[in-house]
Amino acid sequence: MSLERAEIRTETHRNVAVLIIDHPRRHNALTGGMLDELISVLEQLADDPAISVVVLTGTGAQFCAGMDIRELRSARVEGIRMEDRVTDAEEALAAFPKPTIAAIRGYCIGGGAQLALACDFRVAAEGSEFAVTPAKLGVIYPARTIRRMVLTLGPATTKRLVITGDRIGSALAAQLGVVTEVVPDETLVAHAMTLAESIASRSSITQRAAKEMIDAAARGRLDDELEHYWRDATNPDLEIGLEAFLSGSLRNSATRCANQLT
Repeated sequence: MSLERAEIRTETHRNVAVLIIDHPRRHNALTGGMLDELISVLEQLADDPAISVVVLTGTGAQFCAGMDIRELRSARVEGIRMEDRVTDAEEALAAFPKPTIAAIRGYCIGGGAQLALACDFRVAAEGSEFAVTPAKLGVIYPARTIRRMVLTLGPATTKRLVITGDRIGSALAAQLGVVTEVVPDETLVAHAMTLAESIASRSSITQRAAKEMIDAAARGRLDDELEHYWRDATNPDLEIGLEAFLSGSLRNSATRCANQLT
């Protein structure tokens, strides 16, 4: 008998790393091993100068159906809160210094929704379904996850998702800000990769500064010190960008200099 496949696969397409949640027999449900693997891969990619953008998606017809309930139950017996481990992976994704895109089709449930909401961009295929399901299981979500949901979606939408546990479709998810855009299912991968390649062609220093400052502002923690740090940082992108603009070749400028920062 073959072992059940449950892993995070990584594919690289030029400057874009595609992380694939791969547990097809369980609708890409997350195991503890997969969460550890995701955190480890993100740590490696953060320091990889060849990678500018990360795309997170699921294998086959689903994004992620949440935590594997079998493991959730067995962990409870041992006194382990698997929801904390999901939140650890969620926070690793949210703290990743480079732009991230969730490419979503099918189920985006529970822990899958947590990972998607930790990404900077969330592109969903038509027909995708979203739900945050602790109320169906009697689980108390970690404060870290609730805090991020409120910052990302606002209190009203967070209450609707967490308190009801009901599934919503892609159109309503877009209205509520759960996803940033909805595209036809057959164009999801191409659309996400086009977006990733467009982002990868821009100044990585500007992107990293913007991401850190926007996240700080959302938490009410943006101050002059952070602005000064990025303003005074080594920034070869600026001279290249100005020269490209003045010479009319800005569209062909694709400088990648983030890893020169100290």
